[in-house]
Amino acid sequence: QVQLAESGGDSVLPGGSLRLSCQASGYTDSNWCMTWFRQRSGKPREGVASIDNNGRTDYADSVKGRFHISQDNTKNTLWLQMDNLKPEDSAMYYCAAALKLWADYALDVIDDFHYWGQGTQVTVSS
Repeated sequence: QVQLAESGGDSVLPGGSLRLSCQASGYTDSNWCMTWFRQRSGKPREGVASIDNNGRTDYADSVKGRFHISQDNTKNTLWLQMDNLKPEDSAMYYCAAALKLWADYALDVIDDFHYWGQGTQVTVSS
């Protein structure tokens, strides 16, 4: 069974930075696509950044150039480095995993993700 646990959310000023992490356990196959989603008040959950087993990445247009997704060399931790944060980045951020999925499709196929963490809150305000 795959389990995911996010951490690192906090309250920061506009222009600040945060680094989120997602610790994974229960992997039996290395062919995973890992994706960060977020959900803002009054809006549906949306894909933010994804990385697949080949290291291919994809980002939502709203975060390109500001966010960076990566995995450590043990492939048990997922990271999201967030720089130049804006108030509209405020959301609950979720880590999710799917099998045999290419990163460039991941942000648009939320229903393919069957493993989710509990979320970590990011608040950007002055």
